[in-house]
Amino acid sequence: MQENRLLSLIRQAIDKYEMIDEGDKIAVGISGGKDSLTLLYGLSKLKNFYPKSFELYAFTVDLGFENVDFCKIKAFCDDLGVEYQIIKTDIASIVFDIRKEQNPCSLCAKMRKGALNARLKELEINKIAYAHHKDDVVDTLLLSLIYEGRFNTINPVTYLDRDKITVLRPLIYVKESEVKGFVNKYEIPVLKSPCPVDKKTKREYVKKVLSEINKCAPGVSNRIFTAIETVNFFAGKDKR
Repeated sequence: MQENRLLSLIRQAIDKYEMIDEGDKIAVGISGGKDSLTLLYGLSKLKNFYPKSFELYAFTVDLGFENVDFCKIKAFCDDLGVEYQIIKTDIASIVFDIRKEQNPCSLCAKMRKGALNARLKELEINKIAYAHHKDDVVDTLLLSLIYEGRFNTINPVTYLDRDKITVLRPLIYVKESEVKGFVNKYEIPVLKSPCPVDKKTKREYVKKVLSEINKCAPGVSNRIFTAIETVNFFAGKDKR
């Protein structure tokens, strides 16, 4: 994927769901993976010509795994001219050593977002951008249906009333395959996940199921995503 296509798809999502207002302070949650780094790259370039001015910051919640070096991520942010902060935590120890969670993803995500939102409130940053892409929207719908018995997925814009923070998902029109192509083409310094359950989750299972269905019905993910938008399944412009 070329840079101009990435910027076009990000802007399409931002404009349709009115994600950015004049003077916003927007943080990007950086895991070090391909998706979050692609989002940061796109927003940093879009910032140069978008008609509404906004400030951009990058944050990584350090879960406390040993031997994780964020130096390349810091250099990447410096090259983009984006201020970068690392939030130190003991989440990995709590989840895996103390609590010994059999299904650690939910607790880890909750604690990670809690640590991040607390820092954003301290700095009076009003919006956080997460790097969920088009495939994540579809996967989440199927996860909810299969494991919870309800129709639910992630929204382009969500307002967190308790934290007074608006969550944005500007990559919802970008396919995962395009992200992979982008990081390879532009040599984005992706950090390998140190999590012991990486690639062993329910989400990975759903991805495999969709991949098998796609062999018999090519384009199934695109059609599900189109259906989500066509029936106005997203909660809409949920912001304050």
